[in-house]
Amino acid sequence: MRLSTRARYGTRLLLELALNFNQGTIFLKDIAEKEEISEKYLSHLVIPLRAGGLIISSRGAHGGYQLAKPPSQITMKEIVQTLEGSISFVECVKNPDICSRVSKCVTRNIWKKLDERVSEVLNSITLEDLVQSQKK
Repeated sequence: MRLSTRARYGTRLLLELALNFNQGTIFLKDIAEKEEISEKYLSHLVIPLRAGGLIISSRGAHGGYQLAKPPSQITMKEIVQTLEGSISFVECVKNPDICSRVSKCVTRNIWKKLDERVSEVLNSITLEDLVQSQKK
């Protein structure tokens, strides 16, 4: 599994919002400048983040983006799944009906354990954890 720039840049975008949580909205252009990421690229990322309930936006002179909930309530698993989709290494782990060999496939157990561990780790890290690490 390799994370695309969607998950990596999306996490950086959300971290910037988390660092400024409860301080009002932030313009996408300011995040783009600070993180050295194309504003156009970030504008594509806010669509699934907003649809996934991770951010909210407002228009107008004081418009911009902010987190939809506290950083302590947003996990890395939620971010990755919102931006990348399933975090499974192989499709048969999440959807066993696609393969007739599931009941006798020894390697599927390896992929299942790997999925569980990755999910566990990503679920144990919140944006608040990243905020605290950034402040150190």
